[in-house]
Amino acid sequence: MAPEVLLRGAANHFLQHSTIDMDMLAGELAISRATLYRAVGSRDALFGEVLWAIGEILIAEASGEAAGSGPDRVIEVSRIFAELLGSAQQMRRFVESEPQVAARVLFTAAAEVRCRAIEAQLAIFQECGIEGDPGDLRRKAALYVRTLEGVLYGPLLGSGPIAFEQAEPALRALITA
Repeated sequence: MAPEVLLRGAANHFLQHSTIDMDMLAGELAISRATLYRAVGSRDALFGEVLWAIGEILIAEASGEAAGSGPDRVIEVSRIFAELLGSAQQMRRFVESEPQVAARVLFTAAAEVRCRAIEAQLAIFQECGIEGDPGDLRRKAALYVRTLEGVLYGPLLGSGPIAFEQAEPALRALITA
């Protein structure tokens, strides 16, 4: 089975069920569970691919809607992305029902979601004209993503809900320093 077909099937499964049940997914894809695991490696890895695919769509949508330029545009893309993700019921249900899995997939290198988010943030910086030493920009992108994670997943991180407006001064300081 082609990887893109498997990913599309897994993403559709997640959007319908707010989780990934490997037995059900294998049945939906008409493959064995063993074949599914051979193709994806682990459930966490598959979650990472699915969540990143959804994240890419939301980033593109946020970038398309955002106005302005420079730091203001970076902030606007982030605000719109946070709103889009906040309105995604499947994601909210997943984080509430499987917080340990969500934390592993979203915040550790195991599923590469965080690494990809940093690369995407770096691209947004560059597209918006944020300049600087490449190493410094990468560190700023990592700090920016970590701060934005507090807004997106505050309860999962143990900090409770954080409004975007509360985090905006810190986000802005990272890109204007």
